[in-house]
Amino acid sequence: MPHTPHSPTPRPRARARRRLRTAALLASAVSVCLVAASAPPTPLGVGDRLFPQLGNPGYDVTAYDLSFTYSGSNSEPLRAVTTIEARTTADLDRINLDFAHGKVDSVEVDGDPAAFTTAGEDLVVTPEDALDEGDWTRITVRHSSDPVYPEDRQGGWVRTADGLAMANQADVAHLVFPCNDHPSDKARFTFHITAPDGLTAVANGLPTGVEHTGPTTTWSYRTGHPMATELAQVSIGRSTVLHRTGPHGLPVRDVVPTEHRAALEPWLAKTPDQIAWMERKVGRYPFETYGLLMADATTGFELETQTLSLFERELFTEPAYPKWYVESIMVHELAHQWFGNSVSPATWSDLWLNEGHATWYEALYAEETADKPMAARMKAAYGASDRWRTAGGPPAAPKPPKNGSKTGIFRSNVYDGAALVLYALRQEIGPAAFDRVERAWVARNQDGVATTADFVRLASETAGRDLGDFFQAWLYGEKTPPMPGHPDWKQAPAAKTPAKAAHGAHGE
Repeated sequence: MPHTPHSPTPRPRARARRRLRTAALLASAVSVCLVAASAPPTPLGVGDRLFPQLGNPGYDVTAYDLSFTYSGSNSEPLRAVTTIEARTTADLDRINLDFAHGKVDSVEVDGDPAAFTTAGEDLVVTPEDALDEGDWTRITVRHSSDPVYPEDRQGGWVRTADGLAMANQADVAHLVFPCNDHPSDKARFTFHITAPDGLTAVANGLPTGVEHTGPTTTWSYRTGHPMATELAQVSIGRSTVLHRTGPHGLPVRDVVPTEHRAALEPWLAKTPDQIAWMERKVGRYPFETYGLLMADATTGFELETQTLSLFERELFTEPAYPKWYVESIMVHELAHQWFGNSVSPATWSDLWLNEGHATWYEALYAEETADKPMAARMKAAYGASDRWRTAGGPPAAPKPPKNGSKTGIFRSNVYDGAALVLYALRQEIGPAAFDRVERAWVARNQDGVATTADFVRLASETAGRDLGDFFQAWLYGEKTPPMPGHPDWKQAPAAKTPAKAAHGAHGE
């Protein structure tokens, strides 16, 4: 059972230490603090180009402990307690958390009541004593978590036929729980979900306990590796948890609607071999467990929530979807466990590294197992690439999403358009060097965050030459460069635009 290391116990505020400061310094500090305290609370952010007010400066979260109490109705708010353990990276009079769409009942900082207010989509907390740079602190927020959202602001909870699931990508985890809602600040997670007997609750990571109290059951889970907030998953419903074993004894658990268990089992049985296939391509699976969460819901997408990928149940039961297509989508979300989850994007402009790689392995799997040639798919993508760049921006500089659209940046330019960049790289440096880049990328950056510049440096190092100009054109150019080795590939006329890439609306 993995253990989540906790930060050192937050120390009491050093009031005595402060009193030892000289009178002159104290007077100056008081003056500055009075000015700061009188300033109105404002929403902050870490400066992400696509989501400027996501995340918050001044602290690094090390652990989240989330408790949700579900009434049995997915149209009623859940009672929740979020505890955040963090280390400050600057002196802070206030702490901004990303949180909206829930009612806050109280906030404590290191066990003491703290004042709080809202500013934009931030919860602004003012502790009794200011925090010094380097302090460890524990913030506890008692709040509601509402699964019903207005039409113009999609949220993280997904209401299913029998309960709830989560889909927090890209910018809506903070509509579910207070957090530092940016993938650059990854942390360990612990979950406690209380639900009426007869329902099953599952979350990221491995189970740590089940406790029955009267007519309810509390299910607890803990992640063995740090995780971005957008990858958190909680499922509550009339579900069956199925267990099997993957490579190296890896625990594989799937969560399915109980009434559809028999129909879904043949698909689920494919997962261990798919994990083994991915391991042959890029190295050992990076987490403590894996599995599929089949939700009775229509979302229009599948999502790589860490260790427990979210799928629409109908993807597997709708006969219109070819078998090879469904299997390739399964591999797309599996590939994300390496690309996007274990190695997370430093900014949302680095999204192409997530989706391009997942699409690449989706297509490679279809080529190797279903005779769907990679070159044919990439040629079709090349023909559409200029139009994708015009509509959504180049792969590494996507256009900002429309307000309120949590899927607004997930366009073809970061799926097949980004896989096309990887194809061009393989053409440029050769298959053997390309495979070394892929393995080194996930090995060097495991459990971390990385940038497009990091990938460019690694590829150049592996190739033994500067690939800066190559990547500048492919990742940031308004027009698609010539494809190495395929001088005959051209942009397709508008009337012959290929159909949407094979993953369609699936496979975020």
